[in-house]
Amino acid sequence: MTDNGHNTPRAHVVSLFSGGLDSCLSVLLMLRQNVRVTALTFMTHFGCDLSDRSSCSSNPYPAARQFGFDVKLVHLADRFVKIVQNPVYGYGKNMNPCVDCRILMLTEAKEYMEMVGADAIVTGEVLGQRPFSQLRPKLALTEKQAGLQGRLLRPLSAKLLPPTLPELDGRIDRSQLEAISGRTRKRQFEMAAEFGLEHFPTPASGCLLTDPEYSRKLRDLLAHSPHINFTDLNLLQSGRHFRLSPDTKIVVGRDENDNCKLEAYLEPGDWRVEVLGVGSPVTVVRGTPTAAELEMSAAITARYSDRKSEKSVEVTVIHNGDSKTLRVPPADEALLESVRLK
Repeated sequence: MTDNGHNTPRAHVVSLFSGGLDSCLSVLLMLRQNVRVTALTFMTHFGCDLSDRSSCSSNPYPAARQFGFDVKLVHLADRFVKIVQNPVYGYGKNMNPCVDCRILMLTEAKEYMEMVGADAIVTGEVLGQRPFSQLRPKLALTEKQAGLQGRLLRPLSAKLLPPTLPELDGRIDRSQLEAISGRTRKRQFEMAAEFGLEHFPTPASGCLLTDPEYSRKLRDLLAHSPHINFTDLNLLQSGRHFRLSPDTKIVVGRDENDNCKLEAYLEPGDWRVEVLGVGSPVTVVRGTPTAAELEMSAAITARYSDRKSEKSVEVTVIHNGDSKTLRVPPADEALLESVRLK
């Protein structure tokens, strides 16, 4: 492979780089042609971050270190939250707004491309690999909506798609690109071996928005909280979730790690519920609970504590610095099922 750091590059591209196999191979196809690559790794509050081992986003640095290209991190923050709340092109099977997500990332990448004077955007998309976002009409749609006609190169499927401007003017050699389509990854694994690509994740389903359980919790949050914040989103990834009423939701820690996270996510106005002196979950009560709902929260907390077999349990409730004790029977399975988000 030509070292693009020691020769004058024939072109400069900006890559949407998840760290997954397809995006790695797309970069390597560019480096092989002595094309300079600047990779952008996008992060969101829905699991697409450096700790997520899904194909949506994996650690980008091993491949970058191995092959010598730059990676820049870009957090989409509330820009992505807005499209999750109201996607123009709808959701996939769960809460994944894949088409809107792709357009947003491409739009951000286009701004960077124009800022640095690069020649094209490169992605690891494969024609027909994902039925919601990678069919030919959707690929054309995202290119058009991002304003990237002629500047969006998909190296793995390039020979099956119209040539881009850098291909037409010879800065990128189309003959060295691929013609992959469909869901099989046989050719990608062959290419990984050819390039000596050592570190790439096993293909997975994608970000948390494709997960049915997470999507149910998010759908409930959007239905009851029109003005969500990042703490609300962080809570979705921890604990057991129960909807007591339209105005009140509780999250019950599953283990010590969950408890630590829930304590960190407590906001002014939240209630903290726990059975003191024994193994107990931390429960966060968010909203405007009635007295009956606080008792229900205490009963559910008792149910998951080490005193769940006792007839009544003392549960401590703390709100705005004030503490009180409620004595309640642990919740039975019927109560749990009636309010569990499922």
